[in-house]
Amino acid sequence: MAERAAVAGRRSLEVEFFRMLNRVVEPIVRRGFGSPRLAPSGFIVLETVGRKSGELRRSPLAATRIGRHMIVATFRGDRSQWVRNLAVQPRTRYWTRGRPHDTSAFIVREGARVPASLPAPLRQVVRFLVPYTRAGWAFAVLSPRKGARRKSARAC
Repeated sequence: MAERAAVAGRRSLEVEFFRMLNRVVEPIVRRGFGSPRLAPSGFIVLETVGRKSGELRRSPLAATRIGRHMIVATFRGDRSQWVRNLAVQPRTRYWTRGRPHDTSAFIVREGARVPASLPAPLRQVVRFLVPYTRAGWAFAVLSPRKGARRKSARAC
């Protein structure tokens, strides 16, 4: 019983830490600081719709650009709310270089069918990442939405 309370206390401390960090970092990253530019990796702000609240949620994340796609990851796995939100609503948007990009998300999971619409090199990267999901990691591929304007400011 006491062990369960200690675990719950650590989780709430972890949640509060990331909430505080996100409040500070998110506006800076959304304006373009740290965006992937010459190097393929950097920071983005991912906008998701809360699966319970329906409210817009923003999360600053490390990302790697592969062509017009982004791969985002977390070592927190399904404990990350953005992963749970994307599982329910894959239509999303991310910010890089101060601009929004409308996307559809694919969550990398063991046994999940890799979309044929992904370029072949990206499908290979996704297959490479699958074993890491068994170790608790979570990954998502953000692909440009068909028909989405590149400089769109529409809501998710």
